Amino acid sequence: MKKVMLKTSLGVAVALASSQLLASGFALNEQSISSMGTGFAGRSSSAEDASTVFGNPAGMSRLKREQFTVGGAAVIAKTDISGPGSNLGGETDGDMVPVVGVPMGYYVKPIDDHWSVGFGVYVPFGLVTDYGSDDAARYWGKKSHVEVVTFQPTVSYAFNDKVSIGFGPTINRIKGELGSSLINPLTPGRNDGEVKIKGDDTAVGYNIGLMVQATDRTRVGLTYHSMVDYKLEGKTRVSTPLIGPFNGNKFDASLKIKTPESVDLSVTHELDDQWTLYAGSTWTRWSRLENITVQNDVPAPLAGSAFQTITEEQNWHDTWAHAIGASYKVNKEWVLRTGFTVDQSPTNNHDRSPRIPTGDRKVFSLGAGWSPNDDMTIDVAYSYLWEEDTKVNQVSATKGSYQAKYENSAHGVGASLTYRF
Repeated sequence: MKKVMLKTSLGVAVALASSQLLASGFALNEQSISSMGTGFAGRSSSAEDASTVFGNPAGMSRLKREQFTVGGAAVIAKTDISGPGSNLGGETDGDMVPVVGVPMGYYVKPIDDHWSVGFGVYVPFGLVTDYGSDDAARYWGKKSHVEVVTFQPTVSYAFNDKVSIGFGPTINRIKGELGSSLINPLTPGRNDGEVKIKGDDTAVGYNIGLMVQATDRTRVGLTYHSMVDYKLEGKTRVSTPLIGPFNGNKFDASLKIKTPESVDLSVTHELDDQWTLYAGSTWTRWSRLENITVQNDVPAPLAGSAFQTITEEQNWHDTWAHAIGASYKVNKEWVLRTGFTVDQSPTNNHDRSPRIPTGDRKVFSLGAGWSPNDDMTIDVAYSYLWEEDTKVNQVSATKGSYQAKYENSAHGVGASLTYRF
């Protein structure tokens, strides 16, 4: 059971995947509301506001006034689960994902015609699922709650009015709490035990970007978000359904995980003074997640037990996401946006688990920006996500079997405020 639990930590160390946030795996996309309105098309080439600290650090050179952008997004997910469920019984309730909030905040200050500095706080990865004590999936992942919060000081340099670069080290804090039920061998499906784990770590990565004004109306952006290497350390608590040497014990636990690097290539093209088109593609190296291995510091008399070293195969693959979008400037105050995204899932049919039961997805987005004056802009966005039906088929000698079909969808809403000094 602990195997399942730590898997989440790993999978989460990165992300709200099961929460159906608007990115593949356990990555989150909600770092910019203005970009959310175009389906994140043009994210590395737009530089609409201070959220470019994340989208492309080089874009800070396009912001000629000191400014901050603060905002947040909420995701309301829905999952329909059908199929036999577990051979040990239990409900197949699809309401395992609560409403999730994703905050963000950025600041940019131009120094002169060449240099700009900035700072960002955002959530690049996260995971939240809670199946409940009577759900058929509880042995494979009863509860998962993990998040990564990133702090990013950033600098950009404009060589001229055509080419700029940007760089920001990232300080990433991950923490999580995971739990799974343990089967009672005397009364399978009833009077379960439980395994819980809590852990955290801080690790460093970086973001680097290039932006080129290719023509008077066309910009190209390229952003690289680095891999981050974590070693979560914490405690594993085991409450077995029967009296035994593990019952009520706590063990030191560690779990190594690497959140993947990604590359975003985007184009922004101004058709005229009103219409702007956006396009972008993002490659993410999810193949880093081959398996999850948890090491527990079990005392010598219990060494070699099933709780000492636990490995769970994942075998994820690299993914592509593609997006197109457009904006229409109604007048000096109003801008309307829309976008469409297709996003591959890194999971496979053999190893997919109830913790992250995702498939390939499509996302339709709408957004608007209102600028009542030159100093302030309020952005809002809405996205609807739907996934292809996915199947989970897991069999274990210690957890029984679990078979289910998942039909996932989600509504996302967001708002942000940009103020210029």
